[in-house]
This record gives sequence, C-alpha cells and structure tokens, in this order.
Amino acid sequence: MTERSLTEYREKRCRHIEENLKEIRDNIAEAAIRSGRSPEAVQLMAVTKTVEPFFINHAIRCGIDLIGENRVQEFLGKKPELELDGVDCHLIGHLQTNKVKQIVGEVSTIQSVDSLKVAKEISKQSVNRDLVTKVLLEVNVGEEESKSGMTYEAVPELLPEIAELPGLSVEGFMAIPPLWAEGAELRGYFSKMNQLYVDMKAQNIDNINVNILSMGMSADYVQAILEGATLVRVGSSLFGARVY
Repeated sequence: MTERSLTEYREKRCRHIEENLKEIRDNIAEAAIRSGRSPEAVQLMAVTKTVEPFFINHAIRCGIDLIGENRVQEFLGKKPELELDGVDCHLIGHLQTNKVKQIVGEVSTIQSVDSLKVAKEISKQSVNRDLVTKVLLEVNVGEEESKSGMTYEAVPELLPEIAELPGLSVEGFMAIPPLWAEGAELRGYFSKMNQLYVDMKAQNIDNINVNILSMGMSADYVQAILEGATLVRVGSSLFGARVY
C-alpha cells in the first residue's frame, strides 16, 4: 500500500468510525429511555480486538473513554501507542491464571473472572503491587460447555467468598448469551442476568459495589439495554468488520 492509499484508507475508515459512533450513541440513548433510564446510565465500551492503535486513538479523540481488550498480549503490545489520558481500560476476554501477573496493574477492571481460582490469583498479584483491582464475575448464563464463566446458580455462594479476598473490589457481572439466541429467548437471557444483578445488589455484601451489568455486543446491545445492561461492549459496529 502506497503512502497516499494508506492515507485515503485511514481517512475513509475514520469517517466510518465517526458515523458509526453517532448511530451507536443514538441507539443507546433511545434504548435507555425506553428502559426508563437516562442515556448516561449506560456506558459504551469500544472493544478493540484486532483494531490498530491509529483507529483506537481516533475513536478516543471522538469521545470514547472506555476500551476493552480480549487478549492480554494484544493489549500490552498496543498500550504504548494508545492515547489513554482520561480513558478507562478493561480486560474482557478469558484470563488464564498464568497471565494474571502480566495484566494486573495494566487495566483498572478485569471483567472475565470466571472462577475462584482466577479471583485468588488476581488478589495475590494485586496485593503484591499494593493496589485494588476491580473485577466483574463472568456468568455462563446459557450454560454452554464451550464457554467460560461460572454457573448462574454458583454466583450467590461464590460472590461473598470472592468479596473477602484482599486487593479486589467486585463491581458486578458480565455475560454473553448463546450466539444462536434471538428474539424473546435472547431477551430472556438478558432478563435473567438483570435479575441476578438486582438480587445481588440488594444483599449489600461487604466489599461488593454492584453497579455494573456488562452485557450486549454489536448485534444485541439494544436488547441488552432494554433488559437492564449498564455497560455494552461494541466492537465491529464501531470499527467495522475485524481484520485477522
């Protein structure tokens, strides 16, 4: 690709990001109002998996202040090139215990705590660094064998146990419904997660500040908001189709 064609490509894609961001924000605002909340009650996360730093930075300049990355190594590789002043960074992908040491302290929040084992390792590494890591408990709401996450039924028992770990602050829950779910069935999974969120929030457990329900992605964020999501994770609808 010549320098001129690269410039043209970047300019075109940046325009698309700006147009997409406006549409997404309009959709979020409309859905939030329909759900009886203000548009400000729903956070928009830009999911940056496979997205080059150049375009992530453009989205940040357009007002994105929350980004989520799926893989530890990809985030650490991009981070030096990112303009992160005023931007909150989360890890949203599956986290292996042997990668915890690398990511603690690099992001404010780990959304993919799917077991007590992972939570204990995050606690250990956070205490070693004298910091507190915010976490969300990942729930396998569809009970899919191929997907990580704790079972819905296990949450009430595991939540207080994880909350007692030093160096952690449990902020809420994250879930991904089955990819095949649509219509009323999809809404049902989101509604089930919202009920868990409301129930656990009402318990007022020490060291738990349940204020985030992270669910909904590019294809279904509107439905997620209608069922109570407080944070939606949007990637391809913002940046365009992923390039692997």
